[in-house]
Amino acid sequence: MRIRYLLCLLLFVLALACRDTQKPPYVRGKQDTLPAKSNIDPSIPGNFSTQRIMHFDSAQISQFVAQYPLLKEYSADIHKFYSNRQYAFAWFDSLGIIEQAANLLNRVENIAEEGLSQKVLYKEAFDTLVTEEQNKTNNKTTAPSVDVNTELMLTAQYFYYARHVWQGIPEQESKAMDWFLPRKKIEKEALLDSLLRSPTDSFLADEPLYYQYYLLKDQLKKYREIAARGGWPAIKADKKKYQAGDTGVAIRQIRQYLYITGDLAANDSSNTSFDSTLVTGVKSFQRRLGMNEDAVIGPAVLKEMNVPVSQRIEQIVVNMERCRWVPAKLGGEYIAINIPDYKLFVFNKDSVLWSMNVVVGQAVHKTVIFNGDLKYVVFSPYWNVPPGILKNEVLPGIRRDPNYLAKHRMEKVGNNYRQKPGANNSLGLVKFLFPNSYNIYLHDTPAKDLFGRDNRAFSHGCIRLAEPKKLAEYLLRDQPQWTSEKITQAMNAGKEQYITLKDPVPVFIAYFTAFVSSDGKLNFRQDVYNRDSRLAKTIL
Repeated sequence: MRIRYLLCLLLFVLALACRDTQKPPYVRGKQDTLPAKSNIDPSIPGNFSTQRIMHFDSAQISQFVAQYPLLKEYSADIHKFYSNRQYAFAWFDSLGIIEQAANLLNRVENIAEEGLSQKVLYKEAFDTLVTEEQNKTNNKTTAPSVDVNTELMLTAQYFYYARHVWQGIPEQESKAMDWFLPRKKIEKEALLDSLLRSPTDSFLADEPLYYQYYLLKDQLKKYREIAARGGWPAIKADKKKYQAGDTGVAIRQIRQYLYITGDLAANDSSNTSFDSTLVTGVKSFQRRLGMNEDAVIGPAVLKEMNVPVSQRIEQIVVNMERCRWVPAKLGGEYIAINIPDYKLFVFNKDSVLWSMNVVVGQAVHKTVIFNGDLKYVVFSPYWNVPPGILKNEVLPGIRRDPNYLAKHRMEKVGNNYRQKPGANNSLGLVKFLFPNSYNIYLHDTPAKDLFGRDNRAFSHGCIRLAEPKKLAEYLLRDQPQWTSEKITQAMNAGKEQYITLKDPVPVFIAYFTAFVSSDGKLNFRQDVYNRDSRLAKTIL
């Protein structure tokens, strides 16, 4: 078999002039499918060509899997990949093993940097196989060689890496955690095939991951370094709250904590005074935690400061996993709501155009994590009472008070109940519909005071908007008849009116308790629905 390979190498050298420079077909699937790069020209000097001279017997894949059974789950991917290549070697050319092999080896052996607890399968064998072939390739006194076990080990390890780093836990497991946003799909085989055509320095550069993943990965490294240095001090408060002008030992601990987290640029360990510098640092911390920036360190702020670094690392890792599930890029404009952040964001691709505060469902009435297409704006809406609220609140109210319906401006229509349009309507003056089976939508509310609170989980599942007119103006901006004045009139008309958008706008409701904001700061939010710990147990 070795002689056959060497003969193939000689034939390959002679055949370089007639090598195949044709681009392979790339399958473009649905919108959430990420195609492999398709702009690589293998004929350009410095790029890796797809050699078709050196082949191996397909039966050797089964032999390889029998030798390394922990890689068996990737055998279907391996067969598919090589079947498309007519079982031609991918990690070897006429000069021996290609440079990308070392890059992949390095990435797999450092998989812990991706926030994963998985151990490298057959690490010693993987390292030995690749290193031996590299030595042969670099040794100019010996003829280049190919080895089918090294070839298949590299491909199997690639699929192992793609499965855990790029895709995350299986979709059925994320659905079991009530994540109903569509999971991204990647063409792993085509992606690998195209990466082998890329220049060496771009290997794995176009990874199919949401940009927040990389930002969190950088923060994970920083927080692990903090942990290695002993973490941060536990703050032992001797009073309920601290504010500007206070002094004490706890102030020194707070100052040290904020220096470690990056909220203070410098740390004067002898300073026990709550001065203007500390005010700035505390506000920075409160901003990162989604709190009211009043520079007052009360029980809620102290509780967050005393979260151990190990828990913050876990929070980062959990949200890196969630980043694996979403599409790397979204085209056009869309709306995203992050439940723990109590915020709605209007995006154009990856750029935030603007945002607003929202109120989401209580823990007992969780807002569902899913997506839909916003199609209708409804001015002066009726509120059709949902079955759960009807059973638990309205009907008991009617039994207690015969005037309940009149007091709440409600009426019975057939077997259903609804609240009439008006300023006191539970939906406020406008609602926004993206049809879904969860009966969730965006809407105004008469309870404006809730938007100023740190915790804004108060609804029965729907999402209340702090600035509903702003959203209406944005959605109807391409329909010139809907001026700001006309929108105000329609909102206060007291007569329900449906408006169909020219182009539906995608809406994504997601759940991230750690993310990096546009100023480069790591933000944490409370796990309002207690979802982090379950996911952590699954992946750690």
